Amino acid sequence: MKASEKTEEYKNSGLYKLRHSLAHIMAQAVLQIRPNAKLGFGPPVDNGFYYDFDFGQEPVSSDDFKEIEKNMKKIIKEKQAFQTFTKSLSEAESMLDETDQSYKIEYAKELVETGKADNGQLNFYKNGPFVDMCEGPHLEDTGKVPKGSFKLDKIAGSYWRGDEKRTMLTRIYALAFENNQELKDYIAKRELAKQREHRKLGSELDLFYIDEEVGVGLPMWLPNGTVIREELEKWVHEVEFKHGFKRVSTPIITRASLYYRSGHLPYYKESMYPPMKIDDKDEYYLRPMICPHHHKIYDAMPRSYKDLPIRLAEYGDVFRYEKHGSLSGLLRVRAMCMNDAHIYCEPQQVEEEFTKVMEMYKFYYDKLRLGNFRVRLSLHEKDNSKFVNNEDEWLRSENIVRDVLHKNNIDFEEETGEAAFYGPKVDIQVKNVMGREETVSTCQLDFVMPERFDLQYTASDGTQKRPFIIHRAPLSTHERMISFLIELYGGAFPTWLAPVQVLLVPVNETVMEYVSRIKDQLFEKMIRVEMDDSGDKFNKKIRKGIVKKIPNIWIIGNNEMEQKSVTWRRYCVNEQTNSSLEEAIATVVRWRDTREMDNFTDDL
Repeated sequence: MKASEKTEEYKNSGLYKLRHSLAHIMAQAVLQIRPNAKLGFGPPVDNGFYYDFDFGQEPVSSDDFKEIEKNMKKIIKEKQAFQTFTKSLSEAESMLDETDQSYKIEYAKELVETGKADNGQLNFYKNGPFVDMCEGPHLEDTGKVPKGSFKLDKIAGSYWRGDEKRTMLTRIYALAFENNQELKDYIAKRELAKQREHRKLGSELDLFYIDEEVGVGLPMWLPNGTVIREELEKWVHEVEFKHGFKRVSTPIITRASLYYRSGHLPYYKESMYPPMKIDDKDEYYLRPMICPHHHKIYDAMPRSYKDLPIRLAEYGDVFRYEKHGSLSGLLRVRAMCMNDAHIYCEPQQVEEEFTKVMEMYKFYYDKLRLGNFRVRLSLHEKDNSKFVNNEDEWLRSENIVRDVLHKNNIDFEEETGEAAFYGPKVDIQVKNVMGREETVSTCQLDFVMPERFDLQYTASDGTQKRPFIIHRAPLSTHERMISFLIELYGGAFPTWLAPVQVLLVPVNETVMEYVSRIKDQLFEKMIRVEMDDSGDKFNKKIRKGIVKKIPNIWIIGNNEMEQKSVTWRRYCVNEQTNSSLEEAIATVVRWRDTREMDNFTDDL
């Protein structure tokens, strides 16, 4: 099913009707306590609905929620029927003007002027005394709202039409589900998500730090976070080596002419940092992407069909000017390190190479247990100026990618208008604990850049031909991927990724020297180990290790010293076990070397 079809199916679902109806019910309830409020928009959203209001000099706060909910329950008991009718623009203006609904009048004019109103007629819904300009659909009447299915949630500010130059409205959010149990389950999940929020855990576990004097959206990796970055990158280097990728390294700035040639300028300029003037003539940019640099490396020497496919890989820094309001911890930043690579291949090699890339993605996600994801095939939109005008190549490329997904039994949804400007792409959509979806990585098939950069290879018949390019970044950026992993694991990283792999806890002073020797043994084997030789009581030492989510705590007292063993406490495992020191060290080394996901339990 295409994503657009899925959206349409949701719009016709009972849940959508419930949420949409509740938005009207809430607006009516709010007007009962603030009759002079002006209405903005009130749509359903993924977890409920919201409504925007202009309260003028009579603001509403969360303290009013109890009264609003009480009014909503009364409206529901009244079983007010939802009735629809239409008005011409002049009739609508007259009706809306009576209640001073200027925002609705503005939108009504826009709908008619842009031809979005059917035959110039505007649709309205009425329930009880409340009337709203709305397409619907709604429940039959307010009495169809299940008991306990909604809860007012929070208040936020929202500019009218999303324009920061317009009036700031008050947005009231509410949760709504088909029954009370689903509502309770959602609230419980959200509480879990708050505990796992990557910014919260990033601070508690000393992973990263963002300082306003350095710059918003510019995270600095602390020692613990740098361990995770480096372990992921080390793993990627090994995997890419086995898959025939050659590593390259390219500069983080480049002349503007390179991005004019690629087509990123001027269209991508708003997402780039301002240019730097060099010698009063040349302009240089901090790069927002690595692709053009790799194309120039490909073009640095003659290529033959015998050389193809050529796979160039780089973990490279890129810089994008994200709007301040869109920045979000590590998830959306202005400086990032990307797991980028480009495959240059003959047309007949595209299917095999794309298939191998998809297999690599699956390998990574299975290993990291990022199993809760879906695949989206992002296509071009005909007659949209965003996309290169070459319909035949678009259709050919999209069919290649579609066939690869089908042949590999990969379920996917199609979304028109979401492709890169130079070709179709596969987007990997990952859900967090709350089910909110984000694009974690992409894989793109490019038929445009070979021509723009005049990339060629000598074919088997001696003629010069252009390669296809596959862009791939399976682990996205360090920043985005680690934000997902922090929340997925709740900060409890497996031994191979954990900043501290083993914590040694001496029970008393008499074993200190012995524990120190164990620390040296682990250190020699490149195990990240710490020893708590503080004056804290034993139980406090254990609690500190648990709070820091260290996967392996080895407790050592007189008995353990005599037996050359350790009492082993695993994170999220209730039972402690006793193990010989030799076996314990060998196990941690094996977990490290094989990258086993050793600390996972069913409740993680």
